[in-house]
Amino acid sequence: MSNKLPPEEREEMKMPPEDDAYISEEKQKEILQKYDPESNTRDLGGFIKHVVFFGLLAFSLFQLYTAIFGQYTAYIQRSIHLGFALSLIFILFPAFKRKGERHKVAFYDYILALLSVGVGLYWPIMYDDLVFRIGRVTELDLVVGILAVLLTLEATRRAVGLPITIISSLFLAYAFFGPYFPGFLRHRGQDLDSVIQLMFYTTDGILGTPISVSATFIFVFLLFGAFLVKTGVGQYFNDLAVSLAGHLIGGPAKVAIFSSALQGTISGSSVANVVTSGSYTIPMMKKLGYKKEFAGAVEATASTGGQIMPPIMGAAAFLMVEFIGGITYWEIAKAAAIPAILYFSGVWIMTHFEAKRLGLKGLSKEEMPNRKEVLKKIYLLLPIVAIIFFLLIGVPTMHAALYGIVLTIVVSAFNKDTRLSFKDMVHALVDGARTALAVAAATAAAGIIVGVVVKTGLGLSLANGLVSASGGSILLTLFFTMLAAIVLGMGSPTTANYVITSTIAAPAIITLLMLDEPAGAAVPIVVAISAHLFVFYFGIIADITPPVALAAFAASGISGGEPIRTGFIAAKLAAAAFIIPYMFVLSPALLMIDTTWSELTWVLITAFAGMIAVGAGLIGYWYRKVTWIERIIALATGLALIYPEGIYSYVGAVVFIVLWAIQWMARDKKVPKTSEA
Repeated sequence: MSNKLPPEEREEMKMPPEDDAYISEEKQKEILQKYDPESNTRDLGGFIKHVVFFGLLAFSLFQLYTAIFGQYTAYIQRSIHLGFALSLIFILFPAFKRKGERHKVAFYDYILALLSVGVGLYWPIMYDDLVFRIGRVTELDLVVGILAVLLTLEATRRAVGLPITIISSLFLAYAFFGPYFPGFLRHRGQDLDSVIQLMFYTTDGILGTPISVSATFIFVFLLFGAFLVKTGVGQYFNDLAVSLAGHLIGGPAKVAIFSSALQGTISGSSVANVVTSGSYTIPMMKKLGYKKEFAGAVEATASTGGQIMPPIMGAAAFLMVEFIGGITYWEIAKAAAIPAILYFSGVWIMTHFEAKRLGLKGLSKEEMPNRKEVLKKIYLLLPIVAIIFFLLIGVPTMHAALYGIVLTIVVSAFNKDTRLSFKDMVHALVDGARTALAVAAATAAAGIIVGVVVKTGLGLSLANGLVSASGGSILLTLFFTMLAAIVLGMGSPTTANYVITSTIAAPAIITLLMLDEPAGAAVPIVVAISAHLFVFYFGIIADITPPVALAAFAASGISGGEPIRTGFIAAKLAAAAFIIPYMFVLSPALLMIDTTWSELTWVLITAFAGMIAVGAGLIGYWYRKVTWIERIIALATGLALIYPEGIYSYVGAVVFIVLWAIQWMARDKKVPKTSEA
């Protein structure tokens, strides 16, 4: 999607002409292909291009049909979904990144695609036989099952990347070689028949919960996002952000934060968020006076935050509903709302202090779009608001997405510039299916991990190991779990990221929080949600945590900054994300579960004050330059305010007021004469 407006529309909205600072579509595509495996597709022509087009269209129509009229049995629904995804991946995604691979399909990829079709159709064709002899694997079953595993791993490598492929392969090896592992990692091991049966002939492996969610909720929401994009809502997010935040101190940085938070509602990728909105906001930040690494870091941090912003949350929210069980989608979105707001508030505060430190102003009146003209298209946000409303009143998740698609088509007709033609709708179906390919592959590979964990009991073993290593300390357990989630999340897309971290790391937090409960007691909802959100946050933050900070590296490709430095600055700006998860595990009031309004209000006030103190300490500016001693005190005060237990927050509140008074009385009068917000 282009981030450039036509000259006549820019003139109508009183925006300055484009210049060379803004990133071309070709450059955007180049950056995406470099840092986002999901975008590394072939540019096909001729007959095969039409085959792929109609294959993607058929994929979407199959998913829409089952969403509207009812799904097939689990094995048939999921295997057809898998067959569509694998076969299309082998045609669209080259095995290697050589130039010659981009314009033609290698002969072996046709073979792999046909084998994928066979794997996808095996369950529908052989359903009665497979169900009748469940638990017994024939030679043909074994061959098809082995093919399913190998094709899944190779398709995942191409469409998602090496990290999750390597992790899935290591887990497979662990299933076979369990007796040779030390200590609590040892298990009796599995033979080939039992592993293949687990992986393809039960709902605990490749055809398990992760791909089930991909084949239902996620796909329909991805279609909803594709229809929204066709209306131009992505560009509208940028325009709305500029009109509302561009005039503030350091305006372009705040535009990036606002725009990326909105982009997160329709995007399932931190890197895609960076390239989509960053190609517009990063040049603006550089032009205003931000250093190129800082400009890239702001966009990377904000775009990564889009993955934790309800209602979509990079599609991981749907997986949480299935993994936790006994909760609704709305409960997940509600619980994630305040932590997400605090995250973006922390980034906003630090960019504000940095702008004041550098003496940067906002955009001039001439550079601002005509707000009235921008607000005329506010109706484009109606489908998003409607979906939130539908979920709030208890409409089933899949129906809410379907209603959102219909409403998007209706709303687009309000204006000829946004009106969707039949051709646009067909292309939206194709684009949605294309986006779903990597998600399907990632969830299938994640199913391998889940299957091994279930079969070997590794999740409980790791949980007990982490708790033992921490000596039963909640803070140490959370710290070790954080490290595990960051490492496991490096280079993985949002959905796979969550599946991996929730399967391997979340049980440690749950185990520790349940130590005082009777054996076999049910896990309270608040414990389950806080543990799953904790590992989800840190898995996502891996996108801006060096050395594998893909979102930061993509941003540096736009800004021209040094990638590793951009990553470290991004991690600093995301300080809130390294603090908030600890906060909501220790004080679940932030998740709006089993809490009173008075408790929630106090926690919010102290949290925001803590963010301000931490921001001032890290940036080195508040109302004036902050000395090193003041920075240390500010950081300690911020942490005390954010820590929700005991007397810490009260002491922090007193020190915060004193610091604020000192800063205010000695404030720097030479600040930019624009809005302070």
